[in-house]
Amino acid sequence: MKKTLLCLSLLVLSFKMMAQQKAVTQSGETVLLFENNTWKYENDSLNKQVEVVVNPTPFTKSAEATFQLKSKKNMFSFWLNPKKWEVKSKLTNEAAEFQLQWKGGDIYVMILNEKIEIPLESLKDVALENARSVAPDIQITKEEYRTVNGKKILLLQMTGTIQKIKFTYYSYYYSDSKGTTQFITYSSDQIMKERINEVEILLNGLVVQ
Repeated sequence: MKKTLLCLSLLVLSFKMMAQQKAVTQSGETVLLFENNTWKYENDSLNKQVEVVVNPTPFTKSAEATFQLKSKKNMFSFWLNPKKWEVKSKLTNEAAEFQLQWKGGDIYVMILNEKIEIPLESLKDVALENARSVAPDIQITKEEYRTVNGKKILLLQMTGTIQKIKFTYYSYYYSDSKGTTQFITYSSDQIMKERINEVEILLNGLVVQ
């Protein structure tokens, strides 16, 4: 399986070997780097393509989402219910353009926006690699394409352990010529299961202008 080099930005070690290079990711997997700017895992079992299912249900912005966050980096908007979600005035993650918190408890949101277009497959690799840097046992537990407000979105649900607490990320990823967004929600696995409907309504507020 060939992939772009985008998600290798987190590599911590590389060295020359014959006609190709090897590199080791933060999570410990060895990858092979080729001269044509593609790569694959040295362990072939990690290279198996998993067909992403397509959810036929159309998803649209909720009528209760009346407050608009408009990105200054691309042409994307994020509509939310201000009675349920708090927009943080101080960012704790410098990569995020917006951070939110559910007013009913511990559900957190990061919205990362870029001006460049990135293939969804590469976005998936970046998301998984970043999650593994804080939860080495992270696994993708749900993956599908959705049509959200007329656009093809990648949904990823990932679950892992952080400081002995089981955490779940439930996020939307989208990219086109207007830019890229990672709309990331996360909480304990139990809270996410209990409040998944609230999270779904929030995520479906993603609109490409």
